[in-house]
Amino acid sequence: MRLQACAAFLLVLCACAMSAPHAGVGAPRSPRVVNLERAAGLPWKDEGRCVVREASQPWPVLAERCFYALDQDRVRFNDRTGRCAVASAGTAVLGVGLCLLAAPEIIVGTVIVVGVVVVGVVIKEALEAYELEPTPQTKPVLRKPSANRKPEPAGQDGFPPGPTEPAERERRPECEPTPVPHAGEDVPHDKCADVFPPNRYPGMDVLVRGVRFDALQVGVRVLWEIKTHRFDTYNEFVQGQEIEREMQQLRREKDAADACGYDFVVGVSTSEHKWALLDRDPELKVVVTGCPR
Repeated sequence: MRLQACAAFLLVLCACAMSAPHAGVGAPRSPRVVNLERAAGLPWKDEGRCVVREASQPWPVLAERCFYALDQDRVRFNDRTGRCAVASAGTAVLGVGLCLLAAPEIIVGTVIVVGVVVVGVVIKEALEAYELEPTPQTKPVLRKPSANRKPEPAGQDGFPPGPTEPAERERRPECEPTPVPHAGEDVPHDKCADVFPPNRYPGMDVLVRGVRFDALQVGVRVLWEIKTHRFDTYNEFVQGQEIEREMQQLRREKDAADACGYDFVVGVSTSEHKWALLDRDPELKVVVTGCPR
C-alpha cells in the first residue's frame, strides 16, 4: 500500500523529487531511494533496470543516462517557462524533454504522464529491498554465514554492481568531456551555445581530445560548434576568406569528435552561412539556429 500511494503521489506531481520520510525516522532520506521513488511515477520500457543501475547518481545524470528507456509515447513535455526551448525541430523533442525531466524540481504540468503508471518491476523490487533494511536506530541481527556461501565484500549497499556501459568502460581519458569556461566574452554567442543544443554544461565550453567545442548536447553524444556572426552581411571576398578560416577549424573539431565517437554539428545563424559551408563540405552537419546577433 505504501508503494502504491507513493506512486500515485509522484504521478500527480509529475515525479516530484520530494516524498515523506519513513515514520519514526528523522535521519535524511537516502538520495538513491529518493531517485527510485521519483522514477516510480514514470513509465519505463525496461521495467526500471537503467533507473536502478543509475539510482546512486544525481537525478540529472540519471535522467540523461536513462532517457532512452523512458516510454516517451506515454509522456508529454510542456515547456511552460520557455527555458528549455530550442530552435531546431530536429532536436526539440529530445532537448526539451530531457531538459524538463532532468530539472532538480519539476514544475507541475511540465511532464505529463498519459494513463496509469505501473511501477517497473525492477524499481519495485529495489524499493522493497530498502523497506526491509534496518533503520539506523536498529541494530541488525548478526547471522552466521552459510558454509556454502562466500562472504560479501564490505561497503556494498545490498545491490549487485550494475553493468558498465561499453562506451563508458572503453572510453579513453582524452575523450572524456572536460567543461571549461566559455572562451571570450561574446554574450550572444555564449547564450546561443547554452540554449540551442541545449548545452549539457551551461556557461561552459567542452574540451575533447584537446579541442574546444562550444557545447555538448544534453542526452546524446553530439558536440557543437556555434557561429553567430551575420555571414550574409559580408561581401563576397570576405565571405570566401571567412569560409576558408572556418573550414580549417571545423575539420580539426570534426576529426577530434570522430576519433572519440561523438557526432559533430555546426550551428549557424543564417541559411546563407549554412549553404556556403555545405558547398565546401557536403558531409558536414549544419543547422540554422536563428540565434540573433
